[in-house]
Amino acid sequence: MTRCPKCSHEQSNQVECEACGLIFSKFERAQERRKQQAETTDFRKPKSSFTLPWFAAVLVLVMATAVFTYKFASDRSKPQAESMQAPVLSGTMAGEKVSLPLESAGPVRQVVNDGSSVVSGTPIEQARNGTVAIETSWGKGSGFFITGTTIVTNKHVVSPDRSQAKEIRHKVETGRKLIELEKEKNDELRSQLSRLADGPSRKQLVIIIQERERNLAKILPRQEEAEAKLRSMEQSGTPADIKVILADGSVNSVQSIQASAGRDLALLTVSSAAATVLRPAPRNSSLRQGDRVYTIGNPVGLRNTVTSGIFSGYRQNDATREVLLQTDAPINPGNSGGPLIDERGLVHGVNTMIISGTQGIGFAIPIQTVLEEFSISQP
Repeated sequence: MTRCPKCSHEQSNQVECEACGLIFSKFERAQERRKQQAETTDFRKPKSSFTLPWFAAVLVLVMATAVFTYKFASDRSKPQAESMQAPVLSGTMAGEKVSLPLESAGPVRQVVNDGSSVVSGTPIEQARNGTVAIETSWGKGSGFFITGTTIVTNKHVVSPDRSQAKEIRHKVETGRKLIELEKEKNDELRSQLSRLADGPSRKQLVIIIQERERNLAKILPRQEEAEAKLRSMEQSGTPADIKVILADGSVNSVQSIQASAGRDLALLTVSSAAATVLRPAPRNSSLRQGDRVYTIGNPVGLRNTVTSGIFSGYRQNDATREVLLQTDAPINPGNSGGPLIDERGLVHGVNTMIISGTQGIGFAIPIQTVLEEFSISQP
């Protein structure tokens, strides 16, 4: 017997459903096309460190308190002889900070904490000394010295993404509306409370109001912080908005920004003393699949982090038709703009993007592309 996947009719006919007329072969082909479309991946930049955990928290708050209110209303509709139980609250609200042990995203060679001394040593350590952390009001990234006063980084690190700002603005505005509605709902519950006589119903409503106000008090500061960051993101983009932190912890201001028109690249000019300059790999020095490579950067704010992996191959970005370097060395938010180097400390690329929803698939822009884009002569 054959069961129709649309109406569940059972029959011996394996070609067409006698009840609803569904053609089984066409249905199977349509299912296969949807599966193939779902498996399609595209290139994505690592997400900015500017996240919106409060937005999820607002939604959780509204959903949770709606359940409490429904429970309260349904319990009030029952005879008073029935036992009434206050709702039990458990778990952690979405977006709430939780202390967790840091785990390596890959084989970490060395991490230098802020304020510690930086010493010269292996080629990897020397390359680390020439890598900087870049901080703006809208996120964090990395870069490295290509000359004594010039830093290479990604354009999206130092120039706010306007399309991203539009999406963030929508979430900020939605979050604010939900918060205002939550305040109005709390006012209604307090009005309802004033009309209740002492008893289990009043006590339960008191608890519900207290929990709603406590959760709202947690969300409000996050909403205000997100609104401030959005304002900064929409108004920023000048050298004064960018802070460059060297490996030894010293802070430099940016004098000028030169952004590529068609590539995710930018040059920052700073007035730095004793900067360690990273050397580009020679033009004829190409990586081979399986070669050991290292990323240096500022992932999630952990400055001077070095991780390792292998060179996976050369890939073409379908969007720009340019060749990129693929590696399984971890590239996380904050690694953008940092160098991809070999065991000799030579730069082969600028870390720039990952494929969304995957692990161990990151990409870097070849260093030769950088030199050609900004007309930098190779030493």
